[in-house]
Amino acid sequence: MEGIIFALIPMFTWGLIGFTSNKIGGTANQQTLGLTIGALLFALVSWIVVRPEMTWALWIFGIIGGLLWSVGQNGQFHAMKYMGVSVAQPLSSGSQLLLGSLVGALVFHEWTKAIQFVLGLSALVILLVGFYFSSRQDKSESIEGLAERDFPKGFRALTYSTLGYVSYAVLFNNIMKFDALSVLLPMAVGMFLGALFFMRGNVAFEPVVLKNSVVGLLWGTGNIFMLLAAAQAGLAIAFSFSQLGTVISIAASILFLGEKKTKKELQWIFIGTVLFVIGAVLLGIVKSY
Repeated sequence: MEGIIFALIPMFTWGLIGFTSNKIGGTANQQTLGLTIGALLFALVSWIVVRPEMTWALWIFGIIGGLLWSVGQNGQFHAMKYMGVSVAQPLSSGSQLLLGSLVGALVFHEWTKAIQFVLGLSALVILLVGFYFSSRQDKSESIEGLAERDFPKGFRALTYSTLGYVSYAVLFNNIMKFDALSVLLPMAVGMFLGALFFMRGNVAFEPVVLKNSVVGLLWGTGNIFMLLAAAQAGLAIAFSFSQLGTVISIAASILFLGEKKTKKELQWIFIGTVLFVIGAVLLGIVKSY
């Protein structure tokens, strides 16, 4: 029971990242910089408290992982600007699950049993259908703000975002495995360096950037409790619950960010979100075998 409670915390904290950043405001690059400042502060405090053993390999691969993560997060923030949080968030989570699972199964042979292939392939098909519904647009009804969406740019941003996120996950889960608390600081340094790169020399610690540092604290808190949840309840449950944060992000963006949707689009987003959750849970079950 304790492990499930731990798993609920990253569900909420990670689910609130997109909503909170867009509520605070700023450009996608400012949001990325602010988040990484908060993450770096969180990692420094964690390092002072825990004092884990640090090696050169940990620093090198941790910083590389952080750079890859910053590509993923920056692309996700851009996609949210172009498509809205309620559309970009499920598409981002679903594409990470889809590509990450395929890489794990085909490249690193994580699926070895028949039941894993049956459940895994079923989950991927469900995710693809979820993609369709979540990104579907209602062209029969015109509403305020609809013309501001730019899905082609949004999909391009999601493409490099997904590649960044999945590369980061593969690096830490399949190539180099480190203790999460040990790698937190090197990774946060890499995240911050990546955010500085996206600012392209126009670094200014404006109020909107500093306010976005709160989002970095959400990210760090989710990381810690994800680790505790995996230890108490197993990685499968921790993984599945973390994906449910998409539901929170979608609901918050529609209710509190004022994202406009037609009735049909609300129905399609609901169907797509349910399918994403089912697909994520199935993939979590696959990991438990």
